[in-house]
Amino acid sequence: MSILEQAQKPVDRPTVCTILGDAGLGKTSLAATFPKPVVIRAEDGVQGVPKEYRPDALPPLNKVEDLWEQLNALCKEKHNYKTVVIDSITQLEQIFVQHVLDTDPKNPRSINQANGGYGAGFQAVSALHQRVRKAAGVLVNKGIHVVFIAHADTITIEPPDQDQYTRYDLRLHKRSVAPYTDNVDLIGYLSLQTFTTGDGERKKAVSDGSRLLVAYATPSNVSKNRYGITEDIPVPMGKNPLAQYIPSLKTEK
Repeated sequence: MSILEQAQKPVDRPTVCTILGDAGLGKTSLAATFPKPVVIRAEDGVQGVPKEYRPDALPPLNKVEDLWEQLNALCKEKHNYKTVVIDSITQLEQIFVQHVLDTDPKNPRSINQANGGYGAGFQAVSALHQRVRKAAGVLVNKGIHVVFIAHADTITIEPPDQDQYTRYDLRLHKRSVAPYTDNVDLIGYLSLQTFTTGDGERKKAVSDGSRLLVAYATPSNVSKNRYGITEDIPVPMGKNPLAQYIPSLKTEK
């Protein structure tokens, strides 16, 4: 039998998303609107979700071993959860850094000195993030959506062919970013819908509290999608605004 005879149209699978934004904008609340979610807590953002929408959550992580135990259970044991939310990969990085420092017999003072220095400490942290992304692949194969939550920070981009500019990106070391941006289905930047009032230099930013999700490529923030989304998406409380775009969410209840 020729390998070419096995070619077929891929079927819709669960989505892997990264949601980033400033603190307090409702990233965890948005993740809670995915089907039957459970939250892995590197921080306790679940407390900010209104009780009527609050999802189940596993015990807070105190060390790296807690994370592997929870991921292993979700990957291998039978359960009814349809979405795993990791809140947040930004705080997860701090746990990883501490783990690398604690396991280095030379007791380095900082991650810059860990594992002999020269970037080896950051590389060890990156490898732990890659392990998380690998676990996400196992969950997807099990029929489970995965949502990574990240805090946003501004970085300076210096293209070789144009002027430098700033954009919102994941608040992670540059070596840790790839697992949550390169091979994911959607990166969404959550922000307040903001307007400016006033004239000249005395302009003031105001908002009515409405939230928007940007999930298409734009210079102002890291974002993308594989679902043909080309416009800002309003984010109402308690409803998943991505269900109309992501095929694997349309059939979920």
